[in-house]
Amino acid sequence: MVENLSSAERHNALKNLSGWKESEDGKSLTKTYIFSSFPQAFAFMTHVALYAEKVDHHPEWTNVYNKVHVTLITHESEGVSAKDIALALQMDEAAFAFLNPCMSDQSDLVF
Repeated sequence: MVENLSSAERHNALKNLSGWKESEDGKSLTKTYIFSSFPQAFAFMTHVALYAEKVDHHPEWTNVYNKVHVTLITHESEGVSAKDIALALQMDEAAFAFLNPCMSDQSDLVF
């Protein structure tokens, strides 16, 4: 069984996650990514979807034009687990690569 992070563990992890917010009940994390275009947002989602499938942990998300709104929750434990933190970090790295293509090492991007 997957264990939820304690309040202190969540707050500590959020210090390393730019722009992520904790829900009032502490059971999920949210963030909205803004890209320059719909194709860039969709490419980001495709990249993350492939990673999420590989690690068997999937985000709840919506896409409207250039915005991707994400909610992370571990449904098995009905809260925030280390899986959510790992996925948030992966998503931030992918977003950075898409938003700053000349500034990032893209050798491990999977399409």
